[in-house]
Amino acid sequence: MNNLETDVRPHLSSWFEASILPIQRVVHLFQDKLAYLLHAALSYTPVEVKHSDDRTQEEIKRFISAASLQGLVQEGTMTSLCLAMTEEQHRSVTVDFSDSQPQILNAVTNRFCEDWTQLFVSSPDGGNPFIFRQKLENFKLKAIQDMNNLKRLIRRAETSHYALFKCYTFLRNCGNGDILLKIVMVEHAEMPEASSVLSVLEEFIQEEGFCVNTS
Repeated sequence: MNNLETDVRPHLSSWFEASILPIQRVVHLFQDKLAYLLHAALSYTPVEVKHSDDRTQEEIKRFISAASLQGLVQEGTMTSLCLAMTEEQHRSVTVDFSDSQPQILNAVTNRFCEDWTQLFVSSPDGGNPFIFRQKLENFKLKAIQDMNNLKRLIRRAETSHYALFKCYTFLRNCGNGDILLKIVMVEHAEMPEASSVLSVLEEFIQEEGFCVNTS
């Protein structure tokens, strides 16, 4: 038993330091600006950190990785999204630590990420590092649930104009429509029926626009 404790304790300590504490520290560091990092993580937008010490840079990288949907969406989808966002150079987000507080440049966010940010920064139990990790998992779970709901509506919309309208209203009201539409468009790129539905949705959205905020 003593040998087991001796072997396991260093691994638990290392896991806590690498996977739990960085989330708490990044939340405290960015506060309301955390919404931009959450949006970048969900949309696979590249993030460049400037004028920062190595530990902070590594912890931001770990936070974004933990907040992304890696492992929860199809690997091919993730790869395609990464390539698409990398090619859109104007969408690369910069986090600049030239001043005492981080400045985020060329970033966007949406209501979904802003609402979840408030759950992070306004929590009365902000001193418990594990709570931040759990909230991050809940954040991703909600994004996946919304994406699955949208996919079901898209399948119905292939044969129903009413379902197509419900797709549109869902995208408009969920607060995360800009990201969800991008993900499902990549996933359904080679499915003609779904592609026609997505083309109509994209046209509607281009006319109306999503409600996003820029840094």
